[in-house]
Amino acid sequence: MTMNKTIYVKDFSITPGARHILDGDYSGEDFFKRILQPAFLGLKSGEVLEINLDGTDGYATSFLDEAFGGLARMYGKEKVIPFLNFISVEEPYLKEEILSYMNEK
Repeated sequence: MTMNKTIYVKDFSITPGARHILDGDYSGEDFFKRILQPAFLGLKSGEVLEINLDGTDGYATSFLDEAFGGLARMYGKEKVIPFLNFISVEEPYLKEEILSYMNEK
Protein backbone atom coordinates (compact mmCIF):
# COMPACT_ATOMS: atom_id res chain seq x y z
CA MET A 1 0.00 0.00 0.00
CA THR A 2 1.41 3.36 -1.05
CA MET A 3 1.45 6.12 1.51
CA ASN A 4 1.32 9.75 0.52
CA LYS A 5 2.53 13.03 1.96
CA THR A 6 0.83 16.16 0.61
CA ILE A 7 2.17 19.66 0.10
CA TYR A 8 -0.35 22.42 -0.56
CA VAL A 9 1.48 25.21 -2.38
CA LYS A 10 -1.20 27.65 -1.16
CA ASP A 11 0.10 27.04 2.38
CA PHE A 12 3.45 28.44 1.19
CA SER A 13 1.81 31.34 -0.65
CA ILE A 14 -1.31 32.10 -2.66
CA THR A 15 0.94 34.32 -4.80
CA PRO A 16 4.01 32.24 -5.71
CA GLY A 17 6.76 34.50 -6.98
CA ALA A 18 9.63 34.34 -9.45
CA ARG A 19 12.72 32.13 -9.66
CA HIS A 20 15.20 33.35 -7.03
CA ILE A 21 14.95 34.62 -3.46
CA LEU A 22 16.59 37.86 -4.63
CA ASP A 23 13.72 38.31 -7.13
CA GLY A 24 11.22 38.83 -4.31
CA ASP A 25 8.96 37.03 -1.89
CA TYR A 26 7.73 33.44 -2.26
CA SER A 27 10.23 32.44 -4.93
CA GLY A 28 10.67 29.01 -6.46
CA GLU A 29 14.09 28.85 -4.82
CA ASP A 30 12.56 29.55 -1.39
CA PHE A 31 9.82 26.94 -1.94
CA PHE A 32 12.43 24.43 -3.06
CA LYS A 33 14.73 25.00 -0.08
CA ARG A 34 12.13 25.32 2.71
CA ILE A 35 9.29 23.05 1.56
CA LEU A 36 9.92 20.78 -1.44
CA GLN A 37 13.44 19.48 -0.84
CA PRO A 38 12.91 18.62 2.86
CA ALA A 39 9.61 16.87 2.05
CA PHE A 40 11.20 14.91 -0.80
CA LEU A 41 14.22 13.89 1.27
CA GLY A 42 11.89 12.86 4.10
CA LEU A 43 9.98 10.34 2.00
CA LYS A 44 10.07 6.83 3.36
CA SER A 45 10.01 3.67 1.28
CA GLY A 46 6.71 3.36 -0.59
CA GLU A 47 5.71 6.99 -0.02
CA VAL A 48 4.72 9.41 -2.77
CA LEU A 49 4.82 13.19 -2.39
CA GLU A 50 1.60 14.80 -3.62
CA ILE A 51 1.86 18.43 -4.61
CA ASN A 52 -1.49 20.20 -4.67
CA LEU A 53 -1.18 23.22 -6.95
CA ASP A 54 -4.71 24.60 -6.48
CA GLY A 55 -5.66 27.66 -4.47
CA THR A 56 -3.04 30.09 -5.77
CA ASP A 57 -3.28 33.08 -8.09
CA GLY A 58 -1.16 31.24 -10.68
CA TYR A 59 2.46 30.38 -11.31
CA ALA A 60 5.37 31.99 -13.10
CA THR A 61 7.17 29.48 -15.29
CA SER A 62 10.38 30.48 -13.50
CA PHE A 63 8.87 29.43 -10.14
CA LEU A 64 7.88 26.01 -11.50
CA ASP A 65 11.22 25.43 -13.22
CA GLU A 66 13.30 26.50 -10.22
CA ALA A 67 11.35 24.42 -7.71
CA PHE A 68 10.44 21.25 -9.57
CA GLY A 69 12.97 21.32 -12.40
CA GLY A 70 15.59 22.10 -9.77
CA LEU A 71 14.64 19.01 -7.77
CA ALA A 72 15.01 16.82 -10.85
CA ARG A 73 18.33 18.43 -11.80
CA MET A 74 19.70 17.99 -8.27
CA TYR A 75 18.67 14.37 -7.67
CA GLY A 76 18.07 13.04 -11.19
CA LYS A 77 14.70 12.88 -12.88
CA GLU A 78 14.65 9.09 -12.67
CA LYS A 79 14.86 9.30 -8.87
CA VAL A 80 12.36 12.14 -8.53
CA ILE A 81 9.50 11.90 -11.03
CA PRO A 82 8.17 8.48 -9.91
CA PHE A 83 7.78 9.78 -6.35
CA LEU A 84 5.84 12.96 -7.14
CA ASN A 85 2.16 13.30 -7.95
CA PHE A 86 0.91 16.69 -9.09
CA ILE A 87 -2.71 17.60 -8.42
CA SER A 88 -4.59 20.51 -9.96
CA VAL A 89 -8.29 20.64 -10.66
CA GLU A 90 -8.12 24.38 -11.38
CA GLU A 91 -5.24 24.21 -13.89
CA PRO A 92 -4.78 20.57 -14.97
CA TYR A 93 -2.24 21.50 -17.68
CA LEU A 94 0.27 22.40 -14.93
CA LYS A 95 1.22 18.75 -14.45
CA GLU A 96 2.48 18.40 -18.02
CA GLU A 97 4.18 21.80 -17.87
CA ILE A 98 6.05 20.86 -14.69
CA LEU A 99 7.03 17.46 -16.07
CA SER A 100 8.44 19.18 -19.16
CA TYR A 101 10.76 21.23 -16.90
CA MET A 102 11.71 18.13 -14.96
CA ASN A 103 12.54 16.22 -18.15
CA GLU A 104 14.79 18.93 -19.63
CA LYS A 105 18.43 18.00 -19.88
